[in-house]
Amino acid sequence: MIRFNQEGICLEGEAVKYSQTTLESYLNYYQNGKQTTDRSKVIYEVEYHDNGVNEGQKGGLFFGISHVMPGSVGQEFYMTKGHLHQEKDTGEYYWGISGQGLLLLVFADGTYELEAVNKGSIHYIPGNTSHRLINIGTEKLSVGACWLTESGHDYVNCHFPVRVFKKGEGKFEVIHCTT
Repeated sequence: MIRFNQEGICLEGEAVKYSQTTLESYLNYYQNGKQTTDRSKVIYEVEYHDNGVNEGQKGGLFFGISHVMPGSVGQEFYMTKGHLHQEKDTGEYYWGISGQGLLLLVFADGTYELEAVNKGSIHYIPGNTSHRLINIGTEKLSVGACWLTESGHDYVNCHFPVRVFKKGEGKFEVIHCTT
């Protein structure tokens, strides 16, 4: 049995699993990542319900929360690595729990959209779509997610043609890139 703690914005129970991603593990994702000094800083955390179903197994759902910390590498906001699903035609739902961020969606034809993520927002991520969360606020961005157990995660074949940078207080700039 698990439960959602609304005050702590976390899942609770014995069947909850956690992972943390530090800046060290993905410096190459940032334009100026190699110039940063605090490589042990946690950039984002994921918690999810371990329902006993293995990733790749058909017929189930996974449920979790991603927490993206506030901050930046240079002027580039903290973000998740982003991914595409291994089962490319499977979709996913995200919903904003707290904080302020963006959901970057990159479609199979190379076009993209940035959707504002905040408390109460709901986002459908269609199949064949790379997706990444970006925290543009000053507090932790927490986003719920539900996806098929068969979906899997592909961190290699996804592509993100834009980067998001701070441009003054409460503002951001989107810059096109090739990496």
